[in-house]
Order: sequence, then C-alpha cells, then structure tokens
Amino acid sequence: MKIRSFAKLGGAVALSALVLAGCGSKSTQSQKKELTPAQQSNMTTMDISKVTDQIGAQTLNNSNEGLLRMAEHNKVVPGVAKNYKVSKDGKTWTFNLRHSKWSDGSPVTAKDFVFSWRRTVDPKTAGQYAYIFANIKNATKINSGKMATSKLGVKADGNYKLVVTLEKPQTYFKYLVADVEFFPQKASAVKKYGSKYGTTSQDMAYNGPFKMTGWTGTNDTWHLVRNKNYWNAKKVKLDKVNFQVIKTPETFLNQYQDNKVQVTPLVGQQVKQYKNNKDYVLRSNAATWYLEMNQHKYKFFRNVNIRKALSLTVDRKQFTNKVLADGSIPAKGFVAADMSTHNGKDFADDAYVKSAVESNMALAKKYWAKGMKETGKKAVSFNLMADDTDAGKKTAEYLQSRFTKLPGLKIKNLNIPYKTRLARSQDGQFDMVVTEWIADFPDPITFLSLMQSNNAYNNGPWQNKEYDKLTTNAEGRDANRPNARWNDMVKAGKLLANQEGVIPLYQQAQPQLVKSSVKGIQAFPTAPLWDWSKTTVK
Repeated sequence: MKIRSFAKLGGAVALSALVLAGCGSKSTQSQKKELTPAQQSNMTTMDISKVTDQIGAQTLNNSNEGLLRMAEHNKVVPGVAKNYKVSKDGKTWTFNLRHSKWSDGSPVTAKDFVFSWRRTVDPKTAGQYAYIFANIKNATKINSGKMATSKLGVKADGNYKLVVTLEKPQTYFKYLVADVEFFPQKASAVKKYGSKYGTTSQDMAYNGPFKMTGWTGTNDTWHLVRNKNYWNAKKVKLDKVNFQVIKTPETFLNQYQDNKVQVTPLVGQQVKQYKNNKDYVLRSNAATWYLEMNQHKYKFFRNVNIRKALSLTVDRKQFTNKVLADGSIPAKGFVAADMSTHNGKDFADDAYVKSAVESNMALAKKYWAKGMKETGKKAVSFNLMADDTDAGKKTAEYLQSRFTKLPGLKIKNLNIPYKTRLARSQDGQFDMVVTEWIADFPDPITFLSLMQSNNAYNNGPWQNKEYDKLTTNAEGRDANRPNARWNDMVKAGKLLANQEGVIPLYQQAQPQLVKSSVKGIQAFPTAPLWDWSKTTVK
C-alpha cells in the first residue's frame, strides 16, 4: 500500500501519532472517550475501489469491514463472515455471513461483496488495486476488457453465503479478504452519489465499528463516530476518533508533557532523549522506503551501472542513525524484514544482496563513470521528488548531498504534498521519487509483485522478463509447492537487488510515548496498521 503502498504501499506517509483526550467539561470527559490520531498528510479518497494510500486504508479499516479482520500476530478473525471453509483443492472458498447492517440499518449481504469486487476489476473503474484480484477466476480477463464483470468467480448463494472460485490455490487469500479492497460496497449508495462516491464523508456508506463525519474531501480534519448499527458495537469502547493533519508533530510532545494528550509521536533527537522512558514504545512496520526512477522518461535510468552508482552513494546506517534517528533501520532489500519466514528463515535474510544496499563512494564513482560512458553523458541533472513532511525533507536533503558527490550530477529537490506526490508518481510525472510500500499481508509477494512489468504500481517502470517469470511462478504453478515458491521468490528478490530495479533506503519504525491510561491499541506491521475498535481510555 502506498504511503504508502495494499499500497496498496505504497507510498505516502503513515500515522505520525496517536493522541487521546477527552473533550468538554469534567462530567463530559467521564462519559466520552475520544481518540485523536494526528496525520502528516491529507486523505485522498474513501472509494473502496480506488483507494491506494495508507491514510485512506486506515480510515476505511475502522469505518468499514470485510469478510475477515486483521488481528495481532498475523492472524485473521471473523468480520462480516462468521466462518468460512476451503475446498480440498484450495480453489473454492465459502464464506458464511452474519446478519450485519450498514450504518443506515439496511442489511449487508453477499450481493454487496459481489458488486464491490466486480466494480473494482471493471476496467471502467480504473482501480489500481484491481491486480490484487488476479487469482479470482476470470479477474484478469475482465480487467483487460475481454470478459464481462458478471463472469468474475464470486457469487452470492442467497443473502448470507458468498462463494469464491480461484484460478489456483492461494494460501494467503484469507489475508486479502481482510484488506479494504475486498470490503463490500452498497450498490444503491454508489449509484446515488455517482462521481462523488467516497469523496466526502457524506457521500459514502459504512458498515464498520465507526462511521465518518466532517470530511469535505480537502479539509485537514475529520472524525469517526461510533456506529451503533455495527454488529459488534457493544465491544467498541471509543465514542469518537478525531483526525487532524499536522506536519510538525513536535508540538505534541509539549502537550504530552502537560498531560493534555496520552500518546505522542517522537522524531529525531526526541527518540534518543526518551528511548529509556517507561512510556516509550517503538512500533516496527513492514514498510520499506525506496527510490523509483523514471526509466520510461529518462534513458540513463535504464542503465544498471547508473542505478548501482546511485545506490552505492547512500550510507543507510548513517542516514537512519544520524538523520532520521527515529528507530528506523537500514533496508536489507525491497522486501521488509521480520515479516515472513519459511523453514525458520526470514525472507529479507534469504534474499539479501550486500552489494545492493552497502555504501561505497569509490565504487559508486567507478560505476558512474562506466554508466555515463555507456549512455554518452557528460553531465546529468534531475529532480528528486519527496513528501513535504519533516522526514520527506530530511530524506531529500540527505540524498541530494550524497548523489551530488558523483561527477557531473546536479539534483533539484521537490518537496510536495503527499496527495500530489502520489498523483504525479502514478501519472509518471517525476524523474526520481522517494516512495514507500507497506505490506498488505505477511507474504513476500506483496512487495515482489509490485515490480512486475505490468503492475500499476511499477511507476518507473523497471522491467525484467526473468523477474516476471519468477514472480508469476510464485503466484501460479508453485502455489501448492511451498519450497519451490519460496525459492522462486528469493531468486526474484536477488535479481531485483542486483539490478537495482528500485533503490531500497530504510525500513520504517514509529516511536511513541504512551500513557498507562491508554489500552488496547492494535498496531499491525502490515496494512492497515491501526485498529481502534478495541482501544480504551481511562
């Protein structure tokens, strides 16, 4: 997930803080429980078929619900589906739905899921996450305009049974249906709101623990209020979640010290100052920040020696320890560490290529000279695009200082709002961009599939036939052969690293201070990161 990511990375910015406070008089405070998470960037959309950023996904995860819900320790728990079963061949998944409701009191049925999934894979919708449905029968043909949406391998057997037919076994399908892209959509709401659907809090339908209010589509504040019609509403303790976009989170530390808030983000030197404090919490994410190069627009980015030279200039340990100083760690590769294992081995270790993420300025200059000769260049200049957040600015400044050590290279930094950066990246309006992907589910393919030649998130695009073959095998013929599947993914990871198809920078962490009065914050290393349905405030 763009930030990030799903991402769906990708790229973009995660929550910078969780701030909790009561509002009003003391009597009101004793009755109302409110949570105020601070955001570093605005939300782009609440349209389930079109959402690509982490902020939208986080909000949807709390205002809506799919068949299953993500839980801690890489588990899934019942959501709209009270249970499910999988056929012996792994291709048919049957979900038995509970009698849940939309926020207006109307029933959520299997037909809402069928409508939603068909809408997402319909090429007319132009949903970037349509690719994640590829293993559902006929999804790829439908998305390419070769087949009607009615042929998608999902059907409603009455109002409360959903039957899904896959092209091939997919062990991680249970994680997919917990993601926002697989949430139901109310057909009457989509028809009623038309092009406005999902663009404001009023032009949307909700079936989750909360429902959204106060979002105009462009403002910096919005709210989630308890959804009384949610099937598990009795277990939801918070009355309201208040969102506010703040790009300078240092302010919250003062409020935390004054006991005005109970949870606050830490940045830069604050981490060093408070990391031994009893309230300190460091949350690790399966999120990788990396560089994409526009190889379609600029031919010199197609040169592997140029890409290797740029990567070798970056001292990732220096950058994470001295510049970010927030607990983030140097990237071992494109796929995040401590996310998925096989036979006791972490994927990031198995696919590790030291030369792809090490720092060596002397070697960088040798590769640079070779690449410049091969491309016929004597001097090169390009723009480096990044978010206008504190971390985005620090990253761009550091990279500029390192890259310009290469002879004949000039860099101009462009720090722009997250929403704008996402749009320009997707439209190919960039030279080089700092972006992020956070895992949609705990499997390496959530990262690796991004760099397939035809993936909508491969904005470069970097292309390699052998890589496409390996990742396609991992999603296809190897589905029932875990060892072969793992080996193909490792080979793909190493190929991407050796070719520097993208340049991995660091794996993100989120340091916080949390008061003891706050309990039940569910923070996941993969998307959607936060679930506030079980949070309580004393």
